[in-house]
Amino acid sequence: MEMLYNSESFVVVRFDTPGREPGTGAGGFEIVDKFARKEIYLQGALAERFEQGVQQLVQQGPSLESLDDYIAGFADAAQQTVVLH
Repeated sequence: MEMLYNSESFVVVRFDTPGREPGTGAGGFEIVDKFARKEIYLQGALAERFEQGVQQLVQQGPSLESLDDYIAGFADAAQQTVVLH
């Protein structure tokens, strides 16, 4: 598990599948929307699409606003409520 992004609005964490090389597309990403208090887990083709989009933004030298806007497009599908223990 590796925290990749933490803004006022979102947290993005990468989970790699045990026994597989990190960064090989095995595993997925958890996105937590701090304001909506919901989370979504992306895996498979959707996780790959998310990662490719982030990499393209990083190459362009993104602002925090552009990263948050991109992440929001995936977080909008979040259904799981975040529960604090």
